[in-house]
Amino acid sequence: MTGRLHWGDLKLLEVFEDPSINSFVASAASWIAVLAALAIVILLTVKRRWGWLWSEWLVSVDHKKIGIMYILTGFVMMARGVAEGVVMRTHQATAYQGGFLSNEHWAELFSTHGTVMIFFVAMPFITGFMNYLIPLQIGARDMAFPVLNQISLGLTATGGALVMISLVVGAFETGGWTAYPPFTGADFDPGPGPDYWVWAIVLSGIGSMLSGLNFAVTIYKLRAPGMTFMRMPVFCWTALCTSILLVFALPPLTVAGLMQALDRLAGFHFFTNDLGGNMMNYANLFWMFGHPEVYILILPAYGIYSELTATFAAKKLYGYTSLVLATMSIAVVSFCVWLHHFYTMGQSPTINAAFGIATGIIAIPTGVKVYVWMATLWRGRIRFTVPMIYMAGFFMLFVIGGFSGIILANPAINWQVHNTQFIVAHFHNVLLPGLIFGIFAGVHIWFPKAFGFRLHERAGAITAFLWIAGFSLTFLPLYVVGLLGYPRRSAAFEDPAFIPYMIVTLCGAFVLLSAFIGLIVTLWLSVRHRDELAVPLGDPWDGRTLEWATPSPPPHYNFAVIPEITGRDAFATEKAEGRPYVTPTEYRDIHMPRDSVAGVFVFLCTTAIGFGLTWWIWWLAILGALVLLGWMFIYPFFDRTDEVIPAETVRLANEAWIAAISLREGVDRDDETTPRNRGFAATDMEQAT
Repeated sequence: MTGRLHWGDLKLLEVFEDPSINSFVASAASWIAVLAALAIVILLTVKRRWGWLWSEWLVSVDHKKIGIMYILTGFVMMARGVAEGVVMRTHQATAYQGGFLSNEHWAELFSTHGTVMIFFVAMPFITGFMNYLIPLQIGARDMAFPVLNQISLGLTATGGALVMISLVVGAFETGGWTAYPPFTGADFDPGPGPDYWVWAIVLSGIGSMLSGLNFAVTIYKLRAPGMTFMRMPVFCWTALCTSILLVFALPPLTVAGLMQALDRLAGFHFFTNDLGGNMMNYANLFWMFGHPEVYILILPAYGIYSELTATFAAKKLYGYTSLVLATMSIAVVSFCVWLHHFYTMGQSPTINAAFGIATGIIAIPTGVKVYVWMATLWRGRIRFTVPMIYMAGFFMLFVIGGFSGIILANPAINWQVHNTQFIVAHFHNVLLPGLIFGIFAGVHIWFPKAFGFRLHERAGAITAFLWIAGFSLTFLPLYVVGLLGYPRRSAAFEDPAFIPYMIVTLCGAFVLLSAFIGLIVTLWLSVRHRDELAVPLGDPWDGRTLEWATPSPPPHYNFAVIPEITGRDAFATEKAEGRPYVTPTEYRDIHMPRDSVAGVFVFLCTTAIGFGLTWWIWWLAILGALVLLGWMFIYPFFDRTDEVIPAETVRLANEAWIAAISLREGVDRDDETTPRNRGFAATDMEQAT
């Protein structure tokens, strides 16, 4: 009945069976996960919030709530990723001729850390922002396929759940976040670890691909009247390119995962050394996804930086067309560079040279973006608030990461530093300042739109500086030790010259941990002072795009009347023409999709399937699959009528909001971080025009 699952697979008990520092770390992580989940259950029960959680969030198909749940998922998983990073740096500081972790535990740690941060932190973050902003910025009421949107969230949650379950039951794989065979083959690792990875990635990858389809159709088909492609906000352009990448890049990963599952479970030999298998087939399939994945993650952050620079410099975005062309160029060329991830694996010099040239070329449109943002900020009325602090850190650190990428594009140089800490420094140097700083800047910008109150400015600024300092201390020294020859993925080292650098990176890791705690403190202070931070009128930053033309938080239907677009930066155009907050001449009933249990149902079934296949509990996997297939057959026949919001209800809410705005005086940008800011920013007319 339980397949290969036994009591001995519970990591909670490991420290009692084999007491050591290594087993204590593993068991402590399991206990923290279990106790945290138990605390949430108890809190919801004591507060009697289960009904609220179900009706307001879990069954909602509102794109805004789904986006928030994606971002919340990313923050929860980030807690694990940051904690694992601290443990890894602590081990490396003691790794001269040893270390306190076993070799296997170390390999498991860097595998889970990479998997969690890429697939279940970064991906939910960017998917959450796209979910929240796309319909608001293009003047739509919701996504093209609201229920499919909820199902995509359910599949992502399944992947995250399987990874978290591996922390408590069994173990994770030890082949890195890329899960290379033969390290993940049945002969080398017959345990459940690689199966956890396979099913977490396959199921969440299907959800991401469906999200890409949904985003693309929404942008293609649901733009407001007058919003041509060249009038869309830059964030929507980056989201569109990301959607295309999701649709075309996720299938190779899904196929590679399923082929790996067949190798492990059914005796196939796609990636083995015998009976015709070839590990390089896996490497090609994985990196056909893996390098576009870099831009899947970074392009939405580029969109956030584009909106940030225009808004917080009070200027029209410089070089809009060049930004759009650069974004599209990156999306295309990203499919032409995957082989630079295995220059040393036996390709001919001609092939390496071709991919080296392509890798160098893709840096050009990225450089265009940086110059465009700098030109936008030039001579603008810059407000050095929290988002701009992250932007400054991004400028300094991301350029270093970009230059190191240009260096690595050269196959001859790449041969010298391949699989060293130099590579670790490079990709963290791109992803943290590029993606994470952009996400946190975006959280500070759009948090008041989502929840109706701003985040605490001083706490947010301290946290931002901690992230910048922590990153610099943790990862910049790795360039040096990489050039000195310190290999990546190594559980120990033999050269004492590395020790000072490892101590510095350990200090940086604790600064990063402090920065993550700072996020929690910032949120706590913001909730505590939410009355004085409230911005219900909807436009605390003198925004330029359509989402700022709605109350905070926006109503379920987003807009009382679908706006007519007459130019780029639609809301700024209305301000410049003196016609923001105009009362519509006519209101109509609004039809919105009803709540659905589809996402929760898919989550439960696919989690059962993934767990059953991982532990060979065949009856559970078959039952989950049959129930899911039966539901997919029956569900389309359900009569799901829309929820109708009467025109009078819409009119009363909209006119009350406009009346509240008319009673306020616009707050100057110099006072936007004070309690005077209630969400009605005075417009800088010179810059708006």
